[in-house]
Amino acid sequence: MILPLALVQMTSTTSIEENLTLAEPLIREAAKQGAKLISLPEVSNLVQIKRTESTKEACFQEEDRFLSGCQSLAKELGVWIHIGSCVIKLPDDNRMANRAFMIDDQGEIKATYDKIHMFDVDLEGGESYRESTSFKPGEHAVTVETPWGTIGLTICYDVRFPHLHRSLAHAGAKVILNPAAFTQKTGEAHWHILLAARAIETTCFVAAAAQTGHHDDGRDTYGHSLVIDPWGKMLADAGTTIGIIRVDLDLEDVTKARAMVPSLQNGRDFSLPNN
Repeated sequence: MILPLALVQMTSTTSIEENLTLAEPLIREAAKQGAKLISLPEVSNLVQIKRTESTKEACFQEEDRFLSGCQSLAKELGVWIHIGSCVIKLPDDNRMANRAFMIDDQGEIKATYDKIHMFDVDLEGGESYRESTSFKPGEHAVTVETPWGTIGLTICYDVRFPHLHRSLAHAGAKVILNPAAFTQKTGEAHWHILLAARAIETTCFVAAAAQTGHHDDGRDTYGHSLVIDPWGKMLADAGTTIGIIRVDLDLEDVTKARAMVPSLQNGRDFSLPNN
């Protein structure tokens, strides 16, 4: 089974309408190049570090123009679109959801996933992030059935939590999507090696569409959208430019890798240290 995949790398802004305008030609180009699953980065619809401003701009799911625009594009182009995440207002919480969407080729939402792990950190130079202040953490791991088999959904900071990825592999995933808006500093240090590690230990393809460059809210993101095979080999790296990368994934490679290193089968339960 071959999965014709494209990753979109973009520099989202503080305007939902503008971000749809930025994403649409990239999605169309990916479809023109033969992609049947097109994956977008984290917070594709809205990059806004100021909580008060993001609350003003964000919409409820049924009102989000970026989401509905991607649904229309998926149906028109006959492709599946994975929105790495959208910033979505919640009816029952004053925080928002950082929510991924998998849209089928009829424009229907097949699955959603709310980011579980929140990036709360103080970096050198005064740069600080408190995702848990603005976003309600998700509580459920998610896989989605597609024409190419089971795909696992994660978002950005989730890449640092191996147990989530292994749970997706145990649930049948052969491909794990890890869209991101990684910071420049942490991206330079850890991005490539973390994604490679998740691919190796799950014997899955890992595909990560990323935000890149300087955003109008003041932040800088690392770029380097990546596709990595189950053996840890880098198949594609988008660098730091806006655009797409196109890769055909042979899912038989997952079966071969798992036969050579059956770590998913060999895992055992164990007791924790008594400290």
